[in-house]
Amino acid sequence: MTVPVPRALDELLSPEWLTAALGRRFPGIAVKAVLPGPVISRVATNARFRIECEGGIPDGLSPDLCGKGYFSEVGHAYRHAGIPEAGFYRDVASSAGVRTLNCVYADVDLAAGHGVVITHDVVVEGATFLDALSEYTPDQAAESLTQLAALHASTWNDARFADLRWLAPRLRSYLQRRGVDEIRFNFSGPIGAGVPDQVRDAERLVSAYRALAEESSGSGPWSVVHGDAHVGNVYLDSVGRPAFLDWQLVQRGPWYLDVGYHLASALTVEDRRRTERDLVRHYLDQLRTSGVEPPSEDDAWRGIRRGIVHGFYLWGITLKVDPAVTSVLLTRLGTAAADHDAFPALGC
Repeated sequence: MTVPVPRALDELLSPEWLTAALGRRFPGIAVKAVLPGPVISRVATNARFRIECEGGIPDGLSPDLCGKGYFSEVGHAYRHAGIPEAGFYRDVASSAGVRTLNCVYADVDLAAGHGVVITHDVVVEGATFLDALSEYTPDQAAESLTQLAALHASTWNDARFADLRWLAPRLRSYLQRRGVDEIRFNFSGPIGAGVPDQVRDAERLVSAYRALAEESSGSGPWSVVHGDAHVGNVYLDSVGRPAFLDWQLVQRGPWYLDVGYHLASALTVEDRRRTERDLVRHYLDQLRTSGVEPPSEDDAWRGIRRGIVHGFYLWGITLKVDPAVTSVLLTRLGTAAADHDAFPALGC
């Protein structure tokens, strides 16, 4: 039975719709009551809720769930952003081997351009959400790199994902609506005060990112990449293990878009400088263990420089996020770009 993707939060939270939607994975389920919980609505809407079922909750399903969609007036204009994330949970997550939210429903309304996801509520399970102000150690970074290696190795040049439109490379699109003006605004104020002078150049960053967008969509090896692998898209599960969420930028691309970005954003400058060589070797070893022949260390570092530029650009154009978070990430990513001569690596 086809279950229409809900276009309003009230519909998602109705017992009738939840019975039909969850029935695809849990045949025979009958949701008799929904107890709404906290709702966070910025661009996307995240609604926590609890269900009660006739005959009890089926095995494998938590009564505490979280629905995500673009239901608000503000979010309506950005509904397309939910398509890749819903596609990831629907088509990739179960076979990717990466630690992420336990998804019980994901689908896309192509006519409306809207993706909706329902997952277990990890807050109730004891998860901790992070941001750039959270402490994150090199040991934790090693584990999150293990998770990224699992994602990349399990989808490496995989024909199942080669032609999915929602996974098409999208770096070029990030140059269309924002760029020099937003970066210059961030660099010229207190948010960008920690960016080293040698990379505090909005035009040069845009030029480097344009070169990266062209290069990364070429013919080299690709995998499914998270696309936005900063520490704020990591949470610690109930036993403290790093896991990834917020898959709106998931796409086909080279592995280094995730790894360079993650290394440069997750760790303090001092910790990164002290451990990055070992952490990159760890990631490459994890690829090899998973059956993928990794690049040489020299080639890997050529990629890492490009991944740093990816993250630096995305945070350079970021507005309307806590300035303290943006400032920390611009400082970390800009310093990494300076440390590794990332702009010259892209001919800029």
